[in-house]
Amino acid sequence: MEDIKTEDGWHKTADGMKLYTRTWKTPSPPKALLVFIHGFSDHCNAYGPLFPTLASRGIQVHAFDQRGWGLSVHTPREQGLTGPTAQVLDDITSFIKTLLPTSIPLFLMGHSMGGAEVLCYTAQGPKEVRECIRGYLLEAPFIALHPSSRPYGITVALGRLAGKLMPKHQLLNVIDAKLLSRDPAVQQEFIEDKLCHDTGTLEGLAGMLDRAAALESGKVKVPIDAGEGGKTRIWLSHGTEDGVCEYKATAELFKRLERVEDKELKLYNGWFHKLHAEPGTDREMYANDVAEWILARSASDVK
Repeated sequence: MEDIKTEDGWHKTADGMKLYTRTWKTPSPPKALLVFIHGFSDHCNAYGPLFPTLASRGIQVHAFDQRGWGLSVHTPREQGLTGPTAQVLDDITSFIKTLLPTSIPLFLMGHSMGGAEVLCYTAQGPKEVRECIRGYLLEAPFIALHPSSRPYGITVALGRLAGKLMPKHQLLNVIDAKLLSRDPAVQQEFIEDKLCHDTGTLEGLAGMLDRAAALESGKVKVPIDAGEGGKTRIWLSHGTEDGVCEYKATAELFKRLERVEDKELKLYNGWFHKLHAEPGTDREMYANDVAEWILARSASDVK
């Protein structure tokens, strides 16, 4: 892999929040731009070789630490302080607009919680921005928690009620590192990463669960005209042994895309939650699968 240069920065939102950003630059003029949305208790510098690999293949990656996460947390009280779904989607819009207008094909990708946010964005993002997105990619999107990880219904109901009364109340929601990857080194890295703080607010956690429920039930549907040229192009990927997010929910959502012409579901047999961080050559395979899908839709004659 070529030596990939990165560029750090800050993006200031309309309400004055400073979001940390990082760009993985391509060695030559980029063939595509990818905006990446990370997951829960996560940050944009926790994706190992995925972004450098994409950049080495001509795909320039633009990512940011979401409000409440990573280096976008400036005080302990801001941990998990994402705001409601409208705020989450507005932050994505605000970041994408920094890249517009562009003549380079633009793609939007999300992992886990970020994957659900991207799916919601296909339906709820501003039309003028969605019309600039060539395609959407999802890595282990949070449409439903794995059955072994699902909270009891009464717990969810009480949590939503408490969230209305104390929206900024912080709650520790620890992710089992053993469910993230088959690679013990990746598990340990997650445990030791101080930026992965496992802390959500009641409002943020409720919003995350509500987005998933809306996607799982079909209340929020991916439209057929969510992208550039009035066409939705979408790639969903999931590991069949993901113990965090249920892969069958992703497969069910894919079935509901019968009217979307350019769609693909890629299931990785036996893989866990972080497809980009699976052991050995698997992570390289995943990065190249992402690159191939993007590059196949980045030609000038793709409309």
